[in-house]
Amino acid sequence: MTESDPLAAEHGSGPRNGGDLVVETLEALGAKTVFGIPGQHALGLFDAMGRGNLRFVSSRIENNSAFAADGYSRATGEVGVLFLSTGPGALTSLAGLQEAYATGVPMVVVASQIPLEGLGARRKGMLHQLDDQKASAANVTKSQRLIQHASGIPSAIQDAWTEAISSPQGPVWLEIPQNVLLDPILVPPVEDALAEAADNPPRIELVREAVKWLERAKRPAIIAGGGTRRGKAEKALLSVAEKLRAPVICTPGGNGAFPWHHELSLQAWIEDRYMTDVLEDADVLLVIGSSLGEVTSNYFTFEPRGRIIQIDAEPRVLESNRPGLGIRADAGQALTALDAALVADPSRTAPDWHGVAPETLVKESLAKVRARLESQDLAKELKFMADIREAVPADMQTFWDMTIAAYWGWSCWDARDGQFHSAQGAGGLGFAFPGAIGAAVGLETVGNEAGSARVLAVSGDGSAMYSIAELATARQHNIPVTWLIVDDGGYGILREYMVGAFGKATATELARPDFVKLAESFGVPATRVAPENVGDALKAGFAADGPNVVVVETLLKMFGPTHLGD
Repeated sequence: MTESDPLAAEHGSGPRNGGDLVVETLEALGAKTVFGIPGQHALGLFDAMGRGNLRFVSSRIENNSAFAADGYSRATGEVGVLFLSTGPGALTSLAGLQEAYATGVPMVVVASQIPLEGLGARRKGMLHQLDDQKASAANVTKSQRLIQHASGIPSAIQDAWTEAISSPQGPVWLEIPQNVLLDPILVPPVEDALAEAADNPPRIELVREAVKWLERAKRPAIIAGGGTRRGKAEKALLSVAEKLRAPVICTPGGNGAFPWHHELSLQAWIEDRYMTDVLEDADVLLVIGSSLGEVTSNYFTFEPRGRIIQIDAEPRVLESNRPGLGIRADAGQALTALDAALVADPSRTAPDWHGVAPETLVKESLAKVRARLESQDLAKELKFMADIREAVPADMQTFWDMTIAAYWGWSCWDARDGQFHSAQGAGGLGFAFPGAIGAAVGLETVGNEAGSARVLAVSGDGSAMYSIAELATARQHNIPVTWLIVDDGGYGILREYMVGAFGKATATELARPDFVKLAESFGVPATRVAPENVGDALKAGFAADGPNVVVVETLLKMFGPTHLGD
């Protein structure tokens, strides 16, 4: 097709190619922002963006692009979109995609491919060639598809979007060969596209059985996992808990699903033995959006004595660690159904935890946890986390790397009106800063002013080095992110684990840069403060324009692990 082609003139678009179909379909589906890095085989995508309305945010490393698209989705509730080049670019994204897949974050990933003639078992020596690129993504995405002709692009992207938003949500992988993206097409411009999440309701007989168990329970309790938040089930959870007068504890992924200071809230101290004792004593335990995995089970020391009702959108999660009444359903739909079926009956026998009311049990259990912490010489850590919490506005979203401060945050962070996001789904390093970049971009995109779009990222010095290059991204786009780097000169949590297990640490110490000077070399303002001044430094950062960095050089300790015994 050329500019004189009558079909091109009829559509008023000039020469168009497969890349245009990608951009047009994404825009029709509601996409506004794309993350990624250009590459040779993907140039058709990027050329087409120049004719469209998508905003492109270019990271410096592909796994950080994946983290950014993940953060965009978490902050806004919209689908994150990621453009990848072939071979090394695609493979570098996989660690970031593992976090999105493990946490259930909806994303559409469009990767380029070598030309069609190079695909298959032949080794033609093409740049970036892999035997089967999409197979590399099989462990970290819901599905993978190769598009071999331009006319199939709109439907494939629409299907991928639908799959990404259908529970269990997650990233979906598409790849398009270079020539399919570049060759002229006869396909008309995309005018509309529709993607609706597939329904995932609970089976009615399972709801009835669960209600029967809960109404007869004397000591009901609830574990709210990450699926509770993904299913937007917070309102129904509150109603169910209040009807049952059931104590509620949140997992790290579920942090924020239940009001922190509610009289039934055990907060998020899931790794404390006092909480494990409470959950073990429940005669009916309602588990929502959690596999009862390593952290939630207090490192597999949890031995429940009562019945378990487990709700999860992912069927592979059900009964994966404990037998119970498994209900495969979206958490929001399932809890809404339970709430509708549960009658607030004043004549029902009140919950009785061996002569103690549930509200009293909650208060006493939290007091025991606090007393345990105060007995462990953790005054610095408790004040440090409290100072951060006091400085952070109530509605600010926070992103936490796999660092000691984040491990504290899993248990002690009150999300208030904001959202708490961490990398505990897959546990990889480097999530916080690029995730926060994507979140801030997303919040600006959906209409927040720069001040209310500001996001906090928290990293250690080890994890910060995974994403340090993204200071350039933050500066280039003037993104309102404040990055707190807690510098303890090594992989602090691994150091602590090794000393605890072996009496000494090996290979955990790090030579690290002067983070203040390094940030300033990118044109990003930075300051170094003592731990006791972290709150004031953060407040100053929140009031500033664009990105900024706060560095605190200190060694934080973890609270004593109770799964190893007191």
